[in-house]
Amino acid sequence: MRPSLRAAAALAAAAALLTGCSSGDDWSRPHPEPTAIGTLDSGFIDHSSPPAPEATATPRPGSWTGVHPSKGYRVVLLTAGDDRPTKTLVTAVEDWAENEDVDLRTVVADGPADLLPSIVSALEMGPDLIVSAGNDLIDPLSTVTANHLSQQFLVVGAELAEPTHNVTAVDWSGASFRGEGLGTSSAYDADSFTAGRCASAIRAGVAAVLNDWTGIVIWLDEHE
Repeated sequence: MRPSLRAAAALAAAAALLTGCSSGDDWSRPHPEPTAIGTLDSGFIDHSSPPAPEATATPRPGSWTGVHPSKGYRVVLLTAGDDRPTKTLVTAVEDWAENEDVDLRTVVADGPADLLPSIVSALEMGPDLIVSAGNDLIDPLSTVTANHLSQQFLVVGAELAEPTHNVTAVDWSGASFRGEGLGTSSAYDADSFTAGRCASAIRAGVAAVLNDWTGIVIWLDEHE
């Protein structure tokens, strides 16, 4: 980890502890623990050989469609970048939230200097889940997520190189950005971020989190 990121992470963690949620924020009130409504199909996870932490699981396409979040699910969409893949992911998350009646709030990182502060802002809101969209967030998330193990994160269209158990990712061929200064993979394909695949990514990822299949990579089949 670069020293600058380590120092910034320490400052971000301190800020989160000092500020907290405002008393005027409705999310500051307790609410029921989120649960999964419906069940995963048998093809989502091979229970005879479940994925180890940081491993990759390839669910059968559509095996997550029967799962929905319980009423009042609180989600923060954390996003950075105005490239087409990121915009497609954002639209998919917004559409999913509207269809599922999710309480969605959005935090947009305004440039490189705002990446870590935007993550802190999302943490301070105390959501059930933070969904990340945008490759620029990957390195800052790698710095912060391990210090907030009680907070669930879902990364769509990318993944962390060494995720902790509270970070789940949904990826596919053409979208496997992992950060750490490695640059964009030669396999990266902006055209792979179709509306249908991004819609599947948020639904499959949330289904995994709600069923406690976290800390792994959900790999969408190439025909999904």
